[in-house]
Amino acid sequence: MSPEAIVLLLIAGLLCGFVIGYYLRKVRAEKIIQSARDEASRILKEAEEEVVRKKKEYLLEAKEEIYREQRKREREFKRRSAELNRRENKLQNRENALERKLETLEKRERALTDKERSIDAKLKELKRKETELDNLRSQTEKRLEEISGLTTEEAKKLLLESLENEVKQEAAGIIRRLETETKEIANKKARQIITLAIQKCATETVTETTVSVVPLPNEEMKGRIIGREGRNIRALEAATGCNIIVDDTPEAVVLSSFDPLRREVARRALEKLISDGRIHPARIEEIVAKTEREVEDLTRDIGEQVAFDLGVYELNSELLKLIGRLKFRTSYGQNVLAHSIEVAHLAGVMASELGADVKTAKRAGLLHDIGKAVSYEMEGTHALIGAELAKKYNESPAVVHAIAAHHGEEEFRTVVAVLVQAADTISAARPGARRETLESYVKRLEKLEEIAYSFEGVAKSYAIQAGREVRIIVEPDRLTDNECAKLARDVTKRVEKELEYPGQIKVVVLRETRATEYAR
Repeated sequence: MSPEAIVLLLIAGLLCGFVIGYYLRKVRAEKIIQSARDEASRILKEAEEEVVRKKKEYLLEAKEEIYREQRKREREFKRRSAELNRRENKLQNRENALERKLETLEKRERALTDKERSIDAKLKELKRKETELDNLRSQTEKRLEEISGLTTEEAKKLLLESLENEVKQEAAGIIRRLETETKEIANKKARQIITLAIQKCATETVTETTVSVVPLPNEEMKGRIIGREGRNIRALEAATGCNIIVDDTPEAVVLSSFDPLRREVARRALEKLISDGRIHPARIEEIVAKTEREVEDLTRDIGEQVAFDLGVYELNSELLKLIGRLKFRTSYGQNVLAHSIEVAHLAGVMASELGADVKTAKRAGLLHDIGKAVSYEMEGTHALIGAELAKKYNESPAVVHAIAAHHGEEEFRTVVAVLVQAADTISAARPGARRETLESYVKRLEKLEEIAYSFEGVAKSYAIQAGREVRIIVEPDRLTDNECAKLARDVTKRVEKELEYPGQIKVVVLRETRATEYAR
């Protein structure tokens, strides 16, 4: 083979190899490009799926946030609606009370107008009759002077001299008779007023104790209340000031305290802890502090409602809180707030019958035992403590005096003070008002009279004012005035030693000397 042919073959082989290599590189490049395209499509698809998933998650979160916000707004709306309804009801009640008062005032105004007209007519008639009597008297005097031959002055002198002694004798009898009749009328009127007041005020008998029982869901809860080594129960007692008694009573614990307000805080706090389930010292302190604030708000609401129901307005906010605290205070089993409301009603009714200031009587009756709301914290009698509180919060002098005098620590200076004391006696000493049966009540009255009769010189003895007072009538020829004072002290000591009674008992010894003559 010639060299030219070999060269041609080589060239042809190179060309073929070049063509084959080019084709192979092209095929490989296309495969790489296709693979890249497939990978890009896969990545793009995953990105789209991720975007869709994220979009769904964001939409779901947005919907949940919107739902939570909507629920929050609904709760706020319901709370505000309830508050508005409560205020609307309060305003409606006040409006109704004002309307009733306006109607009463209009009726009284019409009655007064009618009375004024009637009085004017009677005055005119009296003036006419007075003129006629003057004319008749002048004619009579002239006629008598002509008949007797005496002047008017001489006749008057003779007549006065002849009647002077007779008038003196009759005057004593008339005075005695008028005093007796006046006393009888006054006693009758007083009984009518008190009876009317009692009839208009019908209250229930309330008896409360110094312990509260809190039910438990199961016996296991007792162990959780006690806590490890008793730390929970110690923390609860320290925070509330009450004794927590965990005994054999099934599914119940007992709270004991002489302060009803603390006992109420402890009861509410323990119920919250049992419901919540988380009982440990820090949680106990938190719940007790929150409950104390709730009870404080509750006492203010109670005070506002009571004052509104009684028509006693413009009371200081601190006095309203103290009035609300009386709901959790008892005296011989009688709820002090219920007793104060009853005294306010009774004093108002009696003041209305006597023409006294009804608003002042009601106000003083409601506040007369306000000192008992803080008597645990201050020294002194509740009457004087209450008077100081009323004076501190700008109550009128009449109200302050009525509070201070309702147990005799001050002398009575106003009618309202007497009415408040009478209403307090009626409410507190009536049978069943306090923790006392009718049988023991009757026995106490009999024992009072029996103690009085056991002393020498006693003629009669009467237990009056529902056992709040015993009156002893002695024989004047056997005891002197000084011995009567000693008898009162001796009877008082015997009563304090032998009887148990609420409040105080007044011992009055009467010695009367009578002079009797017979006209024959």
